[in-house]
Amino acid sequence: MRLDYIKTSPNGVKAFGSVYAYILESGLENALIDLVYLRVSQINGCAYCLDIHTRDLIKKNVTPAKLALVQAWREAKPMFTDRERAALAWAESVTLVADTHVPDDDFTSVAAVFSEKELADLTMAISLMNAYNRLAISFRRTPDSVLSAKG
Repeated sequence: MRLDYIKTSPNGVKAFGSVYAYILESGLENALIDLVYLRVSQINGCAYCLDIHTRDLIKKNVTPAKLALVQAWREAKPMFTDRERAALAWAESVTLVADTHVPDDDFTSVAAVFSEKELADLTMAISLMNAYNRLAISFRRTPDSVLSAKG
């Protein structure tokens, strides 16, 4: 690890934690949020967050087949609900904002499935996970599974 940002900036981490707690209480389905977190982390290549959200989804009884197909969800449509597909598409568009510029068609599609509040909260969740990914990747936070395998 390059830097332990949790010890170095505990108040900053606490502020991120407050947003995380808000999202969990927002009314969005927890498994949907974790699927979005997993997809964002796949796009960004964040091993630390991939480890966390995969384990969280396993605890929520998401099947191994569904987990394996998150990154190819468009090809595995029957495995995902309409809300999950809309959330995953929105997560991709927002995460890749420099390339996509989040087009109107993407907004129209997700707004057809989520209320305004849900969409605002979903976008906050996506944004938060992108920030967490950037912290973990920048400072080379080691995934918990890797730490347990060493010991």
